[in-house]
Amino acid sequence: MRKPILLFLALLFAVPLMSQTAADAVQTFSLQNGMNVVVLEDHSIPNATMQFYWKVGSRNEVPGITGLSHFFEHMMFNGAKKYGPKEFDRVMEAAGGSNNAFTSEDMTAYLDWFPSNAMEVMFDLEADRIGHLALVDSMVESERGVVLSEWTTRRENSNYSLLEEQVRSSAFTAHPYRWSVIGYESDIRNWTINDLQRYFETYYAPNNAVVVVVGDVTVDEVRLLCRSHFESIPPHAPPRPIHTVEPEQMGEKRVWVEKDVSSPNVMVAYHAPKAQSDDFHAVMLLSALLSEGQSSRLYNALVDNKQLAVQVLSSFSEAFDPTLLVVYAVCAEGVHEDSLLKAYDAEIADLVHRPVSEDELQKVKNRKRVDLYRYMATIDGKAQLLGSSALFYGDPRIAFSTPEAYERVTVQDVQRVAVKYLTISNRTVGVLKKKMEEHP
Repeated sequence: MRKPILLFLALLFAVPLMSQTAADAVQTFSLQNGMNVVVLEDHSIPNATMQFYWKVGSRNEVPGITGLSHFFEHMMFNGAKKYGPKEFDRVMEAAGGSNNAFTSEDMTAYLDWFPSNAMEVMFDLEADRIGHLALVDSMVESERGVVLSEWTTRRENSNYSLLEEQVRSSAFTAHPYRWSVIGYESDIRNWTINDLQRYFETYYAPNNAVVVVVGDVTVDEVRLLCRSHFESIPPHAPPRPIHTVEPEQMGEKRVWVEKDVSSPNVMVAYHAPKAQSDDFHAVMLLSALLSEGQSSRLYNALVDNKQLAVQVLSSFSEAFDPTLLVVYAVCAEGVHEDSLLKAYDAEIADLVHRPVSEDELQKVKNRKRVDLYRYMATIDGKAQLLGSSALFYGDPRIAFSTPEAYERVTVQDVQRVAVKYLTISNRTVGVLKKKMEEHP
């Protein structure tokens, strides 16, 4: 029975030592075309990862071309000058590598994993698609069909996604966070090749990217390969800054969405701070206190004790601009959404008016520290933390100071941000439920 406790303590106390060593080991340099490169040597296994973080997401779109950021996540695998359609994956897999990609409101990331002796092949593949992506009509139309199918499937199969899309579009009235990453169906159907070409030239310029290489490599060989493969790719004028500020919400908003569901789904979204805010880490801990784990406030109250919900979770993450803290719950069988919301409001009121205990807050801090250690235990996790820190804060090393940032948060800070953000006038409530019979 002692081993799990000893393991937890080992993980917990390993974080500060590991963080200090890793932070000191991170090296950065820039190419003449403005591309920023982050390197962390890790010779524990003969593998490496190279990850590209492009500062482009749905936040950078405008009505008429929504969803383009996500669309390029598909197009970047469909052929360039040297490697034709579908060859990117085939060549990478033949060299023992694999890849993935994702798009968010703020970024698009491409992740490559490979044996370190195949690194030059990976650089050649990436340089080809960054410098010479082929925007061919036939491939555009093929991927357009794939994305449209994804758009339909997402709405049909994910109650969370459907409700979140509607809540988001109501919570934001001005800022581009108001549309989903996948975009509007009518926009997906009507992008032109010219739209794609302008978007690619603007946002896939080397001066709009951070490249992170972690693993069995040396800084010197990464620098040499970057210069030989990436430095000749020309930069472009920086993208137009996003200057729209979401106006302060003046009162609670309510959204009802109809779908054939077995029980109501409830979502409560609060306007919340951006990554570079003094409140960010306190709100992140507040979110964890609410719904992270079965001992969290909302899970304990709504699922275990009162059995009003079968699922409860919250979502809050780094963002360039003020974003949303989202709480989501699925009603238990036979439970009306009003009953769930009443119990939810009681828990929020308790959190606002009565500070959490030191022990409760410390438990959440400990979990965050251990989660960070687990991330840092792999080359992939290290690279993702370095990439997001470089993008959101301008310094990859900030990733390693996260435990200290959480540790500085006090119970008074948590109560302060609860009072500040968890207000009725600052929230949008969404309910997804079965369509009721309509009467004239």
